[in-house]
Amino acid sequence: MPPTHTADFEHAIHSANIWLKAVSEALETDNRHLAHRVLRTWLHMCRDRLTVDVAAHFAAQLPELLRGVYYDGWDPSVVPVKYDRQGYIDRFVREARVPAEDVPRIAAAVTGVVRKHVSPGHLEAVLEQLPHDVRALLLQPTA
Repeated sequence: MPPTHTADFEHAIHSANIWLKAVSEALETDNRHLAHRVLRTWLHMCRDRLTVDVAAHFAAQLPELLRGVYYDGWDPSVVPVKYDRQGYIDRFVREARVPAEDVPRIAAAVTGVVRKHVSPGHLEAVLEQLPHDVRALLLQPTA
């Protein structure tokens, strides 16, 4: 009987799980569903605020399965979507299903994970396109 998964698919799953584990650890939770929701929301929030070129360059840094998550539902004809700090928080609350008071801690924790997993300079290219108040939210200390 042939194997049900190819080695490439197993590698894609493993790579995505490394990121999810890192997000779980950064949030100090064992809840992988929460880790997935907040990582997905973080990716979509950044993606939608970027120009198409920067969004595509950033996506190239993501593991294959997370790249699919990143592009899921994307409409490049309507980007960049403008939002300020409060708009970011409001959408994050809706999509990640977390309390508003937790968004700054969660978003900053995910930013830290992403920084550790992408090539130097790629996250900075993303952050440079964000409004200053949103960038400050994503970069606040997480201790």
